[in-house]
Amino acid sequence: MSALFEPLTLRSLTIPNRIWMAPMCQYSAATEGPGTGVPDDWHFAHLASRAVGGTGLILTEATAVAPEGRISRADLGIWNERQQQAFGRITRFIRDQGAVAGIQLAHSGRKASTQPPWLGGGAVSEEAGGWRPLAPSPVPFDDRSPQPHQLTPNQITGIVEQFAAAARRARDAGFQVAEVHGAHGYLVHEFLSPHSNHRTDAYGGSFENRIRFALDVVDAVRAQWPDDLPVLFRVSATDWFAENGRDGGWTAEDTVRLAKELLVHGVDLLDVSSGGNAADVRIPAGPGYQVPFAAQVKAETDLPVAAVGLITEPRQAEEILERGEADAVLLGRELLRDPYWARRAARELGHDAAVPPQYARATL
Repeated sequence: MSALFEPLTLRSLTIPNRIWMAPMCQYSAATEGPGTGVPDDWHFAHLASRAVGGTGLILTEATAVAPEGRISRADLGIWNERQQQAFGRITRFIRDQGAVAGIQLAHSGRKASTQPPWLGGGAVSEEAGGWRPLAPSPVPFDDRSPQPHQLTPNQITGIVEQFAAAARRARDAGFQVAEVHGAHGYLVHEFLSPHSNHRTDAYGGSFENRIRFALDVVDAVRAQWPDDLPVLFRVSATDWFAENGRDGGWTAEDTVRLAKELLVHGVDLLDVSSGGNAADVRIPAGPGYQVPFAAQVKAETDLPVAAVGLITEPRQAEEILERGEADAVLLGRELLRDPYWARRAARELGHDAAVPPQYARATL
């Protein structure tokens, strides 16, 4: 059997293959009224088509745990019952296709209140309908970004509770996997990195203090999530400071240390990405450029990992798994280009994958 098509069991959940859909924001939800943050027909088609296409685990886009946690006004959320109910339609369809529905729970921190990328992605002021971003420290992301509000200890506790409530709604909406978004310069990552966390209280300074918020969030989500279902954590393995000859950022060695703590706190797999917390670093993107970070965590810890980052070809993905560098691969833009990538991979690798009966005539 192809390594890509071997099932993977996390706790009691068996995911049918190792081809997973990475979270990708669509910036397409309603921005006002009762439909704010509610998944609609676009989100249904976007997620459902990848399940029909044979992808094993379908992760939603970064789904905000609170209105002010959205990257843009058009992001999805799961802070109210209407959003929860709308997700139920999506999770039922995904499961009917034999795939697994997962949700990425997120808070965008200092990178909140922006325009969708096709409108320039710039900050949206409070006067224009935006809001002031929140962060561990009052440090803007870049010269074009506003100064965020530094969270108080009580506000930190409140956000942890928002993650817990979101996990509970996600559970009731039928999701079988929850992923905590701790990457790409959003709030959890901002606490992890000394580049963005300049606090001097229990949430800043030492490594142990900087990871405290991440562990609090994981504990809160794990407490609401069924014991027999997995929780994932997405991490930016590096801020790319060390690789650029600079000091002061989150490093691959930090990620290994964090992974060991996450395992103790009930995380079942680390989704390994990189970057997003500093605007002025050079990232040498190329095919599989982030895979070595996943491989390092897998080699130095007992936590399963998933690799992501310009994985585009079936043989490339197969070799990542065969070499033991990761337990699964996540595809992003490649699945935007080809929702049926998994079925193409099955053909190229000689695997006899199941096909929906409605599409069986295409296999003759």
